[in-house]
Amino acid sequence: MKRAILRGTYFFMFLLVPIVAVSQETVSGVISDNNDLPVPGANVVIKGTTNGSTSDFDGNYEIVVNEFPATLVFSSLGYTTKEVQVTGGTILNVTMEESVTGLEEVVVTGLATTIKRTNAANAVASISAEALTGTTPPPTLDGALYGKFAGAIVNSNSGAPGGGISVKLRGATSLQGNVQPLYIIDGVYVDNSATAAGLNVVSGAAGQGSSSNQDNPSNRIADLNPEDIANIEILKGASAAAIYGSRAAAGVVIITTKRGKAGKTKFKFSQSTGWSQAINLLGVRDYNEQRVRDTFGDAAADEYNAALSSGNLVDYEDEIYGENGVISITNFSMSGGGDKTKFYAGVTHNNEDGIVKNTGYEKTSVRLNLDHRPADFVRFSLSSNYIYSSADRGFFNNDNTGTTIGIALTATRPWDKLYPNEDGIYPDHPNNTSNPLQTRDLITNNEKINRIIMGGTTNLDIYRSDRSNLELILRGGLDFYGQQTRAIFPKPLQFQKIANGGLNGVSSQGDIQNKNYNLSAFLVHGYTTENNLNFRTQVGITREYFDQNVELITATGLVASETNVDQAANTGVNQTRLLQQDSGFFAQEELNYQDKVIATVGVRGDKSSNNGDANKLSYYPKASLALSLNEFGFWKQDSVWDQFKLRIAYGEAGNFPPFGALFTSYNAFSTDGTLGISLIGVRGDADLESERQKELEFGTDLSFFDRRLNLSATYYIKNIDNLILQAALEPSTGFTQQFVNAGELQNKGIELSLDAIPVQTENLSWNLGINFFKNTSEITRLDIPAFNIGAFGATLGTFRIEEGSSPTQIVGIGPNPGPNGFQTFGNSEADFQMGFNSNLKYKNIDFSMVWQWKQGGDNINLTTLLSDLNGTSHDYDTIDLDPDGVLGNGDYRVSQLGQSARVFVEDAGYVRLRELGVYYTLTSEMLSNVIGGGIDSIRLGFSGTNLINIFDYNSYDPEISNFGGNTIFTGVEVTPFPSSKRFLFNVAVNF
Repeated sequence: MKRAILRGTYFFMFLLVPIVAVSQETVSGVISDNNDLPVPGANVVIKGTTNGSTSDFDGNYEIVVNEFPATLVFSSLGYTTKEVQVTGGTILNVTMEESVTGLEEVVVTGLATTIKRTNAANAVASISAEALTGTTPPPTLDGALYGKFAGAIVNSNSGAPGGGISVKLRGATSLQGNVQPLYIIDGVYVDNSATAAGLNVVSGAAGQGSSSNQDNPSNRIADLNPEDIANIEILKGASAAAIYGSRAAAGVVIITTKRGKAGKTKFKFSQSTGWSQAINLLGVRDYNEQRVRDTFGDAAADEYNAALSSGNLVDYEDEIYGENGVISITNFSMSGGGDKTKFYAGVTHNNEDGIVKNTGYEKTSVRLNLDHRPADFVRFSLSSNYIYSSADRGFFNNDNTGTTIGIALTATRPWDKLYPNEDGIYPDHPNNTSNPLQTRDLITNNEKINRIIMGGTTNLDIYRSDRSNLELILRGGLDFYGQQTRAIFPKPLQFQKIANGGLNGVSSQGDIQNKNYNLSAFLVHGYTTENNLNFRTQVGITREYFDQNVELITATGLVASETNVDQAANTGVNQTRLLQQDSGFFAQEELNYQDKVIATVGVRGDKSSNNGDANKLSYYPKASLALSLNEFGFWKQDSVWDQFKLRIAYGEAGNFPPFGALFTSYNAFSTDGTLGISLIGVRGDADLESERQKELEFGTDLSFFDRRLNLSATYYIKNIDNLILQAALEPSTGFTQQFVNAGELQNKGIELSLDAIPVQTENLSWNLGINFFKNTSEITRLDIPAFNIGAFGATLGTFRIEEGSSPTQIVGIGPNPGPNGFQTFGNSEADFQMGFNSNLKYKNIDFSMVWQWKQGGDNINLTTLLSDLNGTSHDYDTIDLDPDGVLGNGDYRVSQLGQSARVFVEDAGYVRLRELGVYYTLTSEMLSNVIGGGIDSIRLGFSGTNLINIFDYNSYDPEISNFGGNTIFTGVEVTPFPSSKRFLFNVAVNF
């Protein structure tokens, strides 16, 4: 605080000092690109000062220079920074080269500031619009992140259209709290909830085993339109994410949307059309009469023979999962503006059918971004986005009633008669409680979203001189959406019939109202000394407000064919209200000495209504140091070395306690008309502290051969203190459990990124990117007894939390138990992951690929167990598991039930061709005679997603999670919606 006061005193004294111009002259000219087109909005700064200017609509610039000689620095996003020395007033025209290395990008250093990547002291990953959508249109925004950068575990939890993807950064950050990163879009805090539709009343999935969410709803970050994104920055570590304080322990994803540029209005129209299909169907068991008789009995053998002779054996797997879902993605945008006002407007419509009938995803997104500069000292920015989406997700995953489509399929044999008759009446399944074709055709599981995301920023230059400036930044944002879920199970369903013990129809209707808004104000002061020592100080205050109201009404015993919840014999209502208000401050000092030494120190202070003491401030410090050895003159300017930077950073971030942990909750009940309340068994603790992440990272960034070869390496150690866990209580207390701070979790990892331009000629260029990362997690302290969590028990394989072991280890009963009574069979955490990105361009042809390699990591495969128990597994009769070579795989796996969980734990590694694109571009020269030469380019091509999938995993896809994305205990499979591959034909017209 004392230092801040002194800095303020110096600043106001500086205002009183007269400025004397010795030899003031003007340098002016035009800034253009390689194609002789003007570059509007480029920055021109006198090196060593804060005195600068920007180019206008036509690329013209003008700057007053007080002392000569001087060096002018020309920079613009997407172009390589250029320095030119001038000795006097002159006309200087400058040509800027497009940047292909990404080193000229800016990355976040504070809530209101950025820095060139070459000077960054943190490992911050950036993904451009070209990397997101340039190869193939992704199904969702988070689905476009696969294999793009080191340190991110992107996992699809369900193959159903419309999302269900989780992103985890640098390993496990919590065991029972939030594990998803914080998303910021144009300064707006956006919600990424995944709210269940109430299917449990039918599936009974939470009736046994884990009570975690098993409906696998879509996550709300899937609402965003990838075509609107200009850049994504991922703050993976606490040293970078500390500026966001109590919500940043799982990392931060900062998204910047596209904005207009001064110049003529540009239009873009694109259309992608294609289809999707399952990546891997397992096939049908190789039945014969004897096998049918041995497994199902004589009556089944007679039915099999009759169906075989009449040609009526049906592949029901192909019938259910074999659809080719039609895909259509239409996008139109325009951008442009003048010196004072710039705009970007876009609309996108997606319509995708799923690989299962009556499933699909439809979304419309409308965006308008405006920038206005009424005077040189003030700028206004507005971002606005409206989204409507509708997703039909089917009925899949675990259940304890035999009703989901996947579980019913495991009990279905090719000779079972399941098709409806001529009157549309479906027969009951002879071998199961539900007919999967009837369920597919008659149920409804829909979620609709209406969402508005708006953000605004005002930048006011309070003071500006050659060496000093002061800027005020005001920012606000709103994220509001209404979500409706409708799950309807009509009375004619086999499992809804009263005669079959059903509920006589179910209608579950949910309504979610979510409103987030955030406000912030910052002062940013810059000062540069005569020897080019730059100080940048920023201080600010923030306010965040989060309000979510979830109402779920479930009705059973429907009247006639009504689906209204008031037309039912029984109605149940559940409501969850989450209201939280956060506020805090942020202060940071940055020092840059001639781009040689770059240091940062800062602190975030937060208080929240989510704390036991709402007025208690939690402090999150950060510090970093970067040394650019290439700037010290250790080697000649014509050396192959372009950059040699060493960096070290430290930071802390927090993770709030989960809902219901701080205060004791209760339920209401009624007995004979008398109302009362009852405790839910979990005792709250107002003194519970937030989980705190402390991370230290070391790294180096190297660049060679005129920046055609770039290497980044980072090693990090991340400790999570005050780990929040549930501890068992003595029944005499009146409670069964209590949340406690009872452990520590450590992650260690390494991240490597290599970017290269192996070939660059006039007609041929090749850009190659490779990233590698490995993370190892360990429970370093546990103050409560070890416990199992996150699966269905030690008989089938489960996760176990114990000191000295990985939190994602998979244990179970087995012939060689350890000291804890269980045998360790695997770990869901991968040994390592790699991504390969390649873009080859020959004249007008582009060929791009993204490969992903996940080595190791294990799943608990319970889909195969269920098909084994029903005698329907595709490899039931194959003999390659039994060490004695006697039993078929199905019989062997069933024989191990209750003996060893090993057979249910499988390697979930894979190699995938995540993205592929082949395009041909028609240039403006080729189209000069079309529409009067008004078309700039037409891009035609074919692209795909998940086209090649290599794995040994014995099910549809090793990338699954029965319990959704907001948990580290992924890798549990129970008859999921299978993943799909996509094939698209694309056309894009720029005019």
